[in-house]
Amino acid sequence: MLAEYLHEQSAAFLRSLRLHRESGSDAEAAGEAARQLRHAARRISATLHTFRPLTEEAWADQLLAELGWLSGTLAREQACAARRERLMTALARLTGRGERPERAERSARGTRGDRSRRGDRGAATTPPPAPAPAGSTATDPDPDAALAAGAARAGALLDRQLTLARTRAHSAALQALGSSRFHAVADSVAVLASEAPLARNAAELPATEALPPLAEQAHRRLVEAVAALPLSRAGYPYNGAALAADHRQDAPWHQVRFLVRLSRYAQELIAPEYAESRLAEAAHALESHRDAAEAAAAAAAAARTPRIAPATAYALGVLHADQRHQVEAACFAFTLVWHSRPPADRTA
Repeated sequence: MLAEYLHEQSAAFLRSLRLHRESGSDAEAAGEAARQLRHAARRISATLHTFRPLTEEAWADQLLAELGWLSGTLAREQACAARRERLMTALARLTGRGERPERAERSARGTRGDRSRRGDRGAATTPPPAPAPAGSTATDPDPDAALAAGAARAGALLDRQLTLARTRAHSAALQALGSSRFHAVADSVAVLASEAPLARNAAELPATEALPPLAEQAHRRLVEAVAALPLSRAGYPYNGAALAADHRQDAPWHQVRFLVRLSRYAQELIAPEYAESRLAEAAHALESHRDAAEAAAAAAAAARTPRIAPATAYALGVLHADQRHQVEAACFAFTLVWHSRPPADRTA
């Protein structure tokens, strides 16, 4: 069963590699092939990690390291593109530029029509400005105006930085796919597609006895890691925990995301017909957590650019806080998913 699963994922890896080579100048096809390549690499890595005692461990460790390098290198370009899209969308939402476009257009048309009907009387009939609220002065800062003033420059700065990062990631991916290191990885996967280097004890035990204890061990590590999370606090929305200055708080959640992946793929190998939907939902929430955390870090890095205008820094600060709120929302979503029902029987 283990060898069969490794053969299947290795064949998917090689098939995706062939599609990537055949894509030529088609960027969309190349991106889809690279995504499938990463998916196959992650499944092979997770399987070798969970069921390492049943393989030739020195060989498994080396292939694990190389697949990790390859998957990480190929993922950076797509991550930069998704991060840019996420931040641009959030910035438009925060400034209102992405909301109610039809109403804004109707309002603009109505204003132009009124002006054309009034003609020169427009100056005489223009209503006086609304009085300022009590206790305020004409010099009080308007947060909305400050955000709108800095949003355009903040968006341009982020676009410049993330586009440059994506270009560099694309060059790194092309260089990696043409390197001798990658060809060595592809050769190892090609060998794995026909013959899985399993340990001697793996052949002596039936799969129904050898695989479930290791899958259960992976699930137990996941449960222990989740127990260490602050779920009692994350179970309340808008608790403010994600806004703390110490972003090392994200590391335990990233570790849980990795362990969820191991548990999911172990279950996919042993009993795909009993796939636990809770793990897929938890993985989705934790991926949202990672994306929001990385987007917040990108906004914070942009705000540290030397000699930017105060309005630009303010807009980036608002954007950073918005993404940290999204981190908090993802933690809340994970907590709801994890406590939705008791864990399924792992030996089923």
